[in-house]
Amino acid sequence: MDKAKNKKKNLTPEGQFRSSLDNCSKTKDLSTAISLYESAISDASTIRLSSNHFNSFLYICSNSFSDPSTKNDAIQFGFRVFEHMGSCNITPNEATVTAVARLAAATDDGDRAFELAKGVGNCGKLRTYGPALFCFCKMGEADKAYQVEEHMRSLGLQLEEAELAGLLKVSVEKEREEKVYQYLHKLRMSIRSVSDSTAEIIQSWFGGKMATKVGLSNGDMDQVKEAILQNGGGWHGLGWLRKGKWLAQRSQIAPDGRCLSCGEQLVCVDIDRAETERFAESVASLAMEREVHSNFKEFQDWLEKHSDYDAVVDAANVGLFQQNFAEGGFSIAQLVAVVKELHSRSNKWPLVILHKKRVRTLFENAGYRELLEEWINEKILYGTPFGSNDDWYWLYAAVKRKCLLVTNDEMRDHIFELLGSSFFARWKERHQVKYTFVKGEIKLLMPPTYSVVIQESENGSWHVPLAGEMVESSRTWLCITRQASCESDSKQHASVVEASQVSELDQIAACCHSDSFTSQNGGSLNKCSGLAGKRKERSASPTPSHSSLQS
Repeated sequence: MDKAKNKKKNLTPEGQFRSSLDNCSKTKDLSTAISLYESAISDASTIRLSSNHFNSFLYICSNSFSDPSTKNDAIQFGFRVFEHMGSCNITPNEATVTAVARLAAATDDGDRAFELAKGVGNCGKLRTYGPALFCFCKMGEADKAYQVEEHMRSLGLQLEEAELAGLLKVSVEKEREEKVYQYLHKLRMSIRSVSDSTAEIIQSWFGGKMATKVGLSNGDMDQVKEAILQNGGGWHGLGWLRKGKWLAQRSQIAPDGRCLSCGEQLVCVDIDRAETERFAESVASLAMEREVHSNFKEFQDWLEKHSDYDAVVDAANVGLFQQNFAEGGFSIAQLVAVVKELHSRSNKWPLVILHKKRVRTLFENAGYRELLEEWINEKILYGTPFGSNDDWYWLYAAVKRKCLLVTNDEMRDHIFELLGSSFFARWKERHQVKYTFVKGEIKLLMPPTYSVVIQESENGSWHVPLAGEMVESSRTWLCITRQASCESDSKQHASVVEASQVSELDQIAACCHSDSFTSQNGGSLNKCSGLAGKRKERSASPTPSHSSLQS
């Protein structure tokens, strides 16, 4: 304590000023901050105010106007500080502008807050434009709020729930039905579940008169179904369907994805067709930059000719699973178990991706040779070239063929970071199959039966997940249906998904799914010992043709 006091005594006047100002920032003490500012002005020869000093004063002001007792003083003092900063020819940075924009918004001057924010150009952040956006939303100036959002998106800023909820609220209040529809979808794309406050805004729309009036009475259902298919499931984006009163109620979702209130079947949402193509092209482009171009092109051509797969297997990941013990190594028995299990469920063989070096090692064991030759002849096994990274091959195959991908790889390596796609997580949720072995039994952990995300059905109903629950079976959802539709669904007790609507991927996932499934695979290979080896191989050896794997 004594040392601290002595240290403070030894500070220069400017050091003591900085220390006192820092303390005011921590405690948000406006009155002491004003006194400090006045003392600095009166003793300008000793205290020279810097950009950091001005920003600290503005920070204190922007955190003081929420208190009615200090609001006016905070606003007046804040603008005074900002003007003084300008007179000192100190260029305001983003933090400065954000603080002053908050002061402007506190006086309901959204226009000034917006002009201030635009002044920082590409340096603007969500917090920079938030004051103007929220001010316009609060004042009911919907068109101006939309202009702020458009400007933010032009800078590449991604709006979060708070901003989208504000825009949704002003759209509801102004009965801008087309905007309400747009912002529901923007929420769907941006967040997985909504807060209670956002849920209340959504309910207020569906409980209003305007919501009952808007909608297509005789929409083209084939067009709706095709749109859902194109979009990857879970939404069509064609606008409000049907007319009439809405029934919005709290509900829960059964493990199989069925809404317990209306019986609607929720789905596991995939990325749409355009995103899938862009994703596949991105993987191929990066692979060709890092692999021998001709090798990967050869794989692409091969895949075009042999495309009838429902699943791709990361064989190295499966074969080396739980093999980190003294006698451990590549377990072909584990790989065989996975391959057989997938075939038994879909009646199709998966595509197995494995390094040629590993395949050649396996061929040295006479007990495996016949099986491997059969796999190669039947186009089940593809050996990646020497010196290659097999990750590119199994990822590209799974994306391009829209398959399930069997791997425990979390796909967090640098090669996956290079993809940088916002939809990568959604793709993994829909396509990745994890696995484990329990006492020799293979247990595949299939993709979830439904996605926890806002969903729009082909009959126009909506299901909105609420935040707060860690256990999905306990999660509350908003079930929003036209009353006539809800009554019809209640009579049937559950909605029926037409067979024509279910893709092959849905069929294999559905028949395999009960959160997980297990199977005991017979055969002599179940007793095979593992072969020594490591996960990644890179070699300078020449690349043989794919057919030469047998030799």
